[in-house]
Amino acid sequence: MSSSSQAQLDATAVENFREYLRIPSVQPDINYDDCVTFLRKQTESLGLLFRIYHMQPNKPIVVMTWLGTEPEKPSILLNSHMDVVPVVEDKWTYPPFSAHLDAEGNIYARGSQDMKCVGIQYLEAIRRLKLAKQHFKRTIHVSFVPDEEIGGFLGMKDFVPTVNFEDLNVGFALDEGVASPEEFFYMFYGERAIWHIEIKCEGTPGHGSILHDSTAGEKIRIIIDRFMDFRAKEKEKLKDPKKQLGDVTTINLTQLKGGVQTNVVPTSLSVIFDIRIDPSVDHIEFENMIKKWCEEAGADVIYSFEQKDPKIKNTKLDNSNPFWLAFKKACEDLKIKLQIGIFPGGTDSRYIRQAGIPSIGFSPMNKTKILLHDHDEYLNKDIFLKGIEIYMKIISAVANA
Repeated sequence: MSSSSQAQLDATAVENFREYLRIPSVQPDINYDDCVTFLRKQTESLGLLFRIYHMQPNKPIVVMTWLGTEPEKPSILLNSHMDVVPVVEDKWTYPPFSAHLDAEGNIYARGSQDMKCVGIQYLEAIRRLKLAKQHFKRTIHVSFVPDEEIGGFLGMKDFVPTVNFEDLNVGFALDEGVASPEEFFYMFYGERAIWHIEIKCEGTPGHGSILHDSTAGEKIRIIIDRFMDFRAKEKEKLKDPKKQLGDVTTINLTQLKGGVQTNVVPTSLSVIFDIRIDPSVDHIEFENMIKKWCEEAGADVIYSFEQKDPKIKNTKLDNSNPFWLAFKKACEDLKIKLQIGIFPGGTDSRYIRQAGIPSIGFSPMNKTKILLHDHDEYLNKDIFLKGIEIYMKIISAVANA
């Protein structure tokens, strides 16, 4: 390929990335129409099949398909999400949906790291592979799903159990990872289970001047102490340099509710915790521990779940997984160093793994400050373009695995 052709491909990729970033698909209450229009245009330019599924009204799931030479084989799914998290606009150097390109080549926009970059990198890798007349045994599906940033409940979670998803015959999936400030790249083969739990403590009400017995405040103090003591023990584990965040269970107190007036002892107080459970933890034992803490706090202390992810098996990274072997070899050929671990947050990969499909989380962004969900989120143009080359190698490898 001539240098002018390569320069044109690079320019097209960057412009497509910036055009996608300019679509304000920001939570909440997203209208995905502009995303669908943009993606339909990309599909036509790539000569792919285009389908839209709706699990819920106004929640489109876009699937582009490149048929393999042996379409009966289990396919490859390249997944990304269209939605992005909210912004505090006055904290940004440039408007967050302007996709401003500065003199250093940094592209500023919400979604530049999480994860519109990956969606476009998939497509631009396919564009280059098709121009090179490449063909692969396995069919490749590229999915763009809604609402991942609010749990994926009306997107991937609803889609995976359907006949439409089953018909895609997915054998292996790629999904998002996270930027790495170092030379290495992060790669994830599992996730921690998300539990959002509310504990309600009911007690003796009365006047604020009296030392009543069994008050809600006394009970909630015991609950908070138990949870925060456990949190401190898990935090202590991270002093081991071999431990990553995904290797421990995190607990954070995120909400406190209750009370009506300063001089009134409340009937009820509630505390809410965000818990991310290390995959090695037994869920039944963990819940029994919480139950015991509630009993220790006293009568009328009950817990309920806003979200309670099941225990999901990690993707195997051994000789039984040909897709992992192909992925690993592609990275070795590219001389890419991987830091492998459990993803500390939650992605749509958990729904794919729950269906028994191996999935790897990987975003080809190294030497990049982690800015997902942060102000002034950006990705450098050269890192973005390098990621396309990386995906060309990886997609080729897994689609012929």
